[in-house]
Amino acid sequence: MKNIIPFKKDVIFKTNLSEITSISLENTLNLVNDTISGDFIVSGEYKVSDKSTTVEPFELTIPFEIVIDDRYDTQKAVIDIDDFYYEIVNNNVLSICIDVLVDKLQEKPLIDIEDLKDENIEREVLDCEDEDETDSMVEQKVVSDDVITENNVQEQLNKNKEEEINIKKETLKEEDIRDKESEIVEEKINSLFNQFSSDSEVYVTYNVFILRDGDSIESIMEKYNVTEEELKKYNDLSNLQLGDKIIIPNSYERD
Repeated sequence: MKNIIPFKKDVIFKTNLSEITSISLENTLNLVNDTISGDFIVSGEYKVSDKSTTVEPFELTIPFEIVIDDRYDTQKAVIDIDDFYYEIVNNNVLSICIDVLVDKLQEKPLIDIEDLKDENIEREVLDCEDEDETDSMVEQKVVSDDVITENNVQEQLNKNKEEEINIKKETLKEEDIRDKESEIVEEKINSLFNQFSSDSEVYVTYNVFILRDGDSIESIMEKYNVTEEELKKYNDLSNLQLGDKIIIPNSYERD
């Protein structure tokens, strides 16, 4: 199973923000004890005004943390970045949007309500039968030798025990069903991942570079120390235009 977690952060610049000339994203996300935590590192260059001929560098460190619902097994989970985009708001606010990919989650098996109900009912019935046997032994010691009186007493005891068992069965059914249904509804409300797709796809760790005026494949290769063949694995380099997103794989491999 996989799920996309959208994340948005508005960053206020102290200076005017006219144009982002280059931008890239890195992250230090890790999954520990069902918690995804780490930082997004957004860096690049920008122009203060449209007429400016110089650019200013910037680097932002944005913390991120989210807890995965305990109904999922996270031992084989994979954390990565699915998409990254931004928008300039009011000439001084950079609105950053990042889609975090959580892949290969395994849903833990739920306890079957009917099985639990039957198991508890059977246990209660056995307890009642044990009590019945004990009461019968005691009764045999205290009743008179009159056969008719003994039979009448035993018949009444059996009838009372049968009624008690039936009452316990009905009470247990209602309580177990109410409690278990309440737990399931609560789990569904609290779950962060109720709309998982059945599709599965593995992503490598990468940077996202937005092509600006003056950028070239050669300059990107030199800046990020990648080859043209590595870029072609993730991008169509035959018809690039300004504003296109270029996926740049990291120089290390995932374990």
